[in-house]
Amino acid sequence: MSSAVERFDDAARRRIGAHGRTEIRANELLRHPVYTRILHWSVAAFFVLALLSGFALYTPWLFHWLTPIFGGGPMTRLLHPWFSLGFCLAFAFQILNWLEPMTWTADDRRWMRRLREYVSNTEKLEPEYVGFFNAGQKVYFWTIGASLILFLLSGVPMWFPTTFGRLAVAVSYVLHDVAALVMLVSFVIHIYEGTAAQPGTFHSMTRGTVEKRWAWTHHPAWYRAATGRDPRADYERARQRVERSTKDGTD
Repeated sequence: MSSAVERFDDAARRRIGAHGRTEIRANELLRHPVYTRILHWSVAAFFVLALLSGFALYTPWLFHWLTPIFGGGPMTRLLHPWFSLGFCLAFAFQILNWLEPMTWTADDRRWMRRLREYVSNTEKLEPEYVGFFNAGQKVYFWTIGASLILFLLSGVPMWFPTTFGRLAVAVSYVLHDVAALVMLVSFVIHIYEGTAAQPGTFHSMTRGTVEKRWAWTHHPAWYRAATGRDPRADYERARQRVERSTKDGTD
């Protein structure tokens, strides 16, 4: 990241952080500060608005169901590209914010080789080298980034059809739909992984904190860096306390 981008990102963090705070309770770690949470929910809000307004224009059936939300058909057509630009801009800021932790490493290649174990939840703990984000989260993030570029480039000819011509607009419709479909499927997976698949993850984007046991379970290298403690040793101590408590309760 260049020094200019670093200065911009640091200044944005300070300005946003001055207007909000994150309460860190006992046995918790700060996961996402106020600035990151605002960016995340801005991306989510603009994506949903762009998605719904796009669906409203996609078929006559959805048109009648969804356009009233935005004030009718003409207003929906007017707002959709602006919602999309808001989504692109918010995600661009998110890239600046997460460029370093989202950088691909050799450990990520190791993680991808055990993708089946992760999906099937055959192991209770993530490998000790998993840092702030695992490789799956990075793949999701950069998939959205690549789809967003295609989404933007295909959206411009659709927005100004008389400037680009019929062929460019026809191709853009196909590419736009493909990009939107990829982002929609990724979005659904993201919601599942952030709620049902990993309880406690959603909490990190609402209050900004996670329990330490969540950290040593899913991101042990980050836990070690944040606390200076051994994630495996803390996990074993917590497991033994639970076993003793269970045993005492049954005696």
